[in-house]
Amino acid sequence: MLTIAALYHFTRFPDPAALKPGLLEVCAAHGVKGSLLLAPEGINGTIAGPPDGIRSVLAAIRALPGCDGLEWKESFAQSMPFGRMKVRLKREIVTMGQPDVDPLARVGNYVAPSEWNALISDPETVVIDTRNDYEVAIGTFQGAVDPGTKAFGEFPEWWQDNRERFAGKRIAMFCTGGIRCEKSTNYLLGQGVNQVFHLKGGILKYLEEVPQEASLWQGQCFVFDDRVSVGHKLVPGGLKVCGACRRPVTAADQADPVYEDGVCCPACVDAYSPDDRNRFRERHRQMMLAAKRGTQHLGFEPE
Repeated sequence: MLTIAALYHFTRFPDPAALKPGLLEVCAAHGVKGSLLLAPEGINGTIAGPPDGIRSVLAAIRALPGCDGLEWKESFAQSMPFGRMKVRLKREIVTMGQPDVDPLARVGNYVAPSEWNALISDPETVVIDTRNDYEVAIGTFQGAVDPGTKAFGEFPEWWQDNRERFAGKRIAMFCTGGIRCEKSTNYLLGQGVNQVFHLKGGILKYLEEVPQEASLWQGQCFVFDDRVSVGHKLVPGGLKVCGACRRPVTAADQADPVYEDGVCCPACVDAYSPDDRNRFRERHRQMMLAAKRGTQHLGFEPE
């Protein structure tokens, strides 16, 4: 059984590039794979490996400047959901494109999963899903507002266009693991919204802790690894991912005449050139051959 650790932590890294070699080394030494992002504002990512290996890597991350308070969410898998280990340098660990947003300065009020239902059931609370449209499409909380954004960087513009709708309301926001809400709540506070709340630990923590019979979650939660989606108790949801646009594809999507495994889904049917489609077909063919050999093809890996 492998352990999957989803993590993020906001801190100041004066030289993120200097941290990359050490992280790659400790991950390689302990059989850990996945993806970590480093930026001047902190670290973000998901890693998987044997339990002892994950503990060693998490200890190394906690030893980084300002990361002793690191928290993470664990789930489990029978097989490795990543093909390799990547540590990438970015401008932001979650891209919002708002230079004045600083989660280290202040954020909204954290709400524990056990208290979330009561908050979002209050008619004076507006519940906003801060994730991308394709994530919302496969699952969200009952009554949540879907901004319809294709990327998190679109959220500030959406808020400016819709803020009058929510004047005087209590705002509760949520995302997959909590990182987007660190920025979105800071942004709303800077916009003069007084009552701002967010789900501590995100959807993943809620699905882990809240019993299904008491849950207000509807559908599945998209995750950025081979599991594609998870449900309550973080059980894999059984969805596939499009080999072209990497969006989740449901059984209905797969039954659509335009769907081609590894090549195209209804959401991206007009998004790529014939040359792109041929490239996707060859990649998919190589993946199938690798699977028959019992190996993993590295050309396609969920981000």
